[in-house]
Amino acid sequence: MSVAKSAGKLLAKPLLRSQTPAFATNFVREAFERAIDGFGPLKGAVAYADAKLERHDGDAAKAIRDLVDTHVRLAGVSGFVTNLGGIATTAVALPANLAGVAVLQCHLIAGIAHLRGYDVIDPRVRNAVLACMLGEDTVAELVKKRKLPTSPMAIATAPAYDESLNQKIASELTIELLTRATGKRTLGVIGRRTPILGGGFGAVTDGYATYQIGKYAARELRRRP
Repeated sequence: MSVAKSAGKLLAKPLLRSQTPAFATNFVREAFERAIDGFGPLKGAVAYADAKLERHDGDAAKAIRDLVDTHVRLAGVSGFVTNLGGIATTAVALPANLAGVAVLQCHLIAGIAHLRGYDVIDPRVRNAVLACMLGEDTVAELVKKRKLPTSPMAIATAPAYDESLNQKIASELTIELLTRATGKRTLGVIGRRTPILGGGFGAVTDGYATYQIGKYAARELRRRP
């Protein structure tokens, strides 16, 4: 929950209140850069992933599974606690919860990338991490519409860094987060607004969403020598 609260302060309120798309996009980018590097109670993704690797005696596959499982549990706890109050607390809890879960997902993807041999300091890899956060279906749709040039894997391994991708990916991720926060995905919002039951709904949906993101990143960011 301390991660969700820190993330809520870092991302959700300025994002939702901002009237300037460029500001919101830049804030999203900065927030997730810090999610990779670590802030508050959240260790940097590299250090966290290395601890998992050591725990599993250097077995990267087991370390990745552990990373996914841990982040799913954290997202589930965040989703449960921040959605207990129902509609009376939705205005405050939902933005903080979305921010907290998004930060956890970013942290998870960066950890997977590190364990697969990518340098998360590389801006190409950071772009790929943010692209993975959009999810497999959204990425496929954006590539089809030519709003993204290619897949996260290809972005991470591109021969040269494309600076223009920074704004493109951050902009699409901002739109995705705003879509979730403003209730355009009606089923999820209705479920969260039910008192008490909303906690269970939030735990399941946030945990499952994090699981899907982790599995997608693990499939997409294949092992590098």
